[in-house]
Amino acid sequence: MNFSKKLIYIANLRLPTEKAYGIQITKMCETFSNLGINVVLIFPFRRSPHIKEDIYSYYSVRNNFEAKTIWTPDFYFPGRLDKLSFYIKSFISAVFLSIYALVKKSDFIYSRDELPLFILSFFRKNLIYEAHRFSNSRRLLYKRFKNKNFKVVVITKRLKDDFIKIDFRPENILVAPDGVDLAEFGIDISKEEARIKIGLPLDTRIAMYTGHLFEWKGAGVLLEAAKTYNLQPTTYNLLFTFVGGTEYDVKKFREKAKKMKLNNVLILSHKPHKEIPFFLRAADVLILPNSAKEEISKHYTSPLKLFEYMASIRPIVACDLPSVREILNDKNSVLFKPDNVDELNEGIKKVLNNNFLGEELAKKARENIEDYTWQKRAEKIINFIDS
Repeated sequence: MNFSKKLIYIANLRLPTEKAYGIQITKMCETFSNLGINVVLIFPFRRSPHIKEDIYSYYSVRNNFEAKTIWTPDFYFPGRLDKLSFYIKSFISAVFLSIYALVKKSDFIYSRDELPLFILSFFRKNLIYEAHRFSNSRRLLYKRFKNKNFKVVVITKRLKDDFIKIDFRPENILVAPDGVDLAEFGIDISKEEARIKIGLPLDTRIAMYTGHLFEWKGAGVLLEAAKTYNLQPTTYNLLFTFVGGTEYDVKKFREKAKKMKLNNVLILSHKPHKEIPFFLRAADVLILPNSAKEEISKHYTSPLKLFEYMASIRPIVACDLPSVREILNDKNSVLFKPDNVDELNEGIKKVLNNNFLGEELAKKARENIEDYTWQKRAEKIINFIDS
């Protein structure tokens, strides 16, 4: 690609945000810019009651791309009407963002959001869609994208298959799973040093989960595993540690753990992303417990935590789902049947009772993660959209 080209990245979402999409979007903008692309990230005005930092500081990314807030009305309807207000705001902001992208010159317009691209498809041709889901309710939008010969970046192979089934051309689809910043997560610090830095106990083993506490992410399954561990004492103490979640979800999760009378659980609040490498290095085993009960988990997710786990040189125990199998295998992790508490606990014990196995799994995962950096992902996408 001619590196003097300009890319407008549309995010019809609140930024900064506690959710993982904010990390992915800003890391991609930073990396595109590192490769010489002139990047402008645009997003709607949204009030954030908890986050006061700007994008660059909050996500610890270089100030090498322009992050521009586009004014849009920000309002909330009370109670059951809250969802309605979300959809109305999303539509209005999609229009405002599209107008900005239309009047500004660019070589490519890139977005994870269908609605702005749908609007722009009536006026522009240089549109790139990054798909993180497939929904039959969006088939009208997909049909428009197909007819306009969009290039589509997808995060799993199943997503590519789904778009091909509705007659997208295979050569117009690139599979590009998410990634990680190896410099950020490959920190040179021991487990003990990491625990001292972030205030975790030194006299226990730690099984750690980072991320949101949504049901489909399997956090509840891991909580049940902690209950079972409580009833089956081992030769070592094990602290199940949860890092992340919204304020509301953390409160509910703590109440649930209290009702279960668990004394081997530590539920921490959301932490800034720049602190997560220290938490991961403090763990003895990292858990990816996604549930098989929802399609997004089975086929459409490319969890950022997975790549961060792999970069952290800690053994991983993960659910055996098709989406996860695209990255993990029996040589770089211990896989267990999703939603199966007993298998999850057996996987944890397998790692903790065999230090050599844990070290070998962690080492292999670290080798494999070299193929999944933000740098390599951005290079693939640039070559794809410019071909």
